Amino acid sequence: MTAALARLGVHRIPVPVPFPEAGGPANVYAIEEEGGGYALFDAGIGTKEGRDALLAGFRRLGISLGDVRRIFISHGHIDHYGYARAAQEASGAKVFAHARDHDKLTGRDRTGKRLEVYAAYLSRLGAPAHLLDHVKIYRQDALRMARPLEQVELLAPGEVLRFKRFSAEVLHLPGHTPGLVCLWAAQPRVLFSDDHLLERVSPNPLLDLEGQPEPTHKALVAYLDSARRARALPAAVIAPGHSEPFSGHQEVIDRLIAFYEKRQERILDLLRQGPRTPAALAPLVFPHAREHQLYLTLSEVMGNLEVLEARHLVARSERDGQIHFEACTLRA
Repeated sequence: MTAALARLGVHRIPVPVPFPEAGGPANVYAIEEEGGGYALFDAGIGTKEGRDALLAGFRRLGISLGDVRRIFISHGHIDHYGYARAAQEASGAKVFAHARDHDKLTGRDRTGKRLEVYAAYLSRLGAPAHLLDHVKIYRQDALRMARPLEQVELLAPGEVLRFKRFSAEVLHLPGHTPGLVCLWAAQPRVLFSDDHLLERVSPNPLLDLEGQPEPTHKALVAYLDSARRARALPAAVIAPGHSEPFSGHQEVIDRLIAFYEKRQERILDLLRQGPRTPAALAPLVFPHAREHQLYLTLSEVMGNLEVLEARHLVARSERDGQIHFEACTLRA
């Protein structure tokens, strides 16, 4: 797989990240440009270890940051864009991302006002007050590992990006984040899938309010729709956001969908015992999760509840300021 990418002028540079939930080092893809230089698909994380790994990868290629011409960011998580500001400053390259993830890259999603919006919504989900501390820590990590960008250009769905040895279409595949994009190189049948599709790790359908008091982005509903779109692609090679390139993406997606269906059945069984808040369900669905993972587990539970709600298998209500879900009664 690596050799197939190299023939296309694509060079994978793994960059270590400090959180195991990511599924291993984050991949930066250096892609040979027409007329010389390189484009980056993702830019790694802004830690010392991340910077050192990226620059070591550049040295192996015989290039420097000054050879970077364009930077494309797959989505607004710090392990994928954290070093973009430094790379931009060293190269003068423009940074491109989907509009719905711009606020993450520019830091607008880290403000105190946004934090208050998250606090209010998490409270409605039944979350304990100290869960907000984990959200605050994440934002502190973001400040430490990802400097905000002053300017991010629009990366439009359907746009065709031309590189030295191939072209790729920008696919908007929301789910993991509202603005996640993949690159589809149809002729060599390569999908640059970043965190949309990983071989051994299920992407977290994270709660994402986009500055609104009520989410319009239903993460897992959107993700499953995007996964089915990706499944229809005749891809021979998947170049993911973490770990090695792989093949057999349809089987990976089928396993993932079956995995979520099993989890949804578990949630339905719990709700048949009576209504619960999403936060009350989280430790029952994830009994071995650690406290610092509470935001991830609550996001997973809420994502699956929204899928069940879309299928009319559960109903929500709100009382005493908290959202509850209950199993729908099947009618004969």
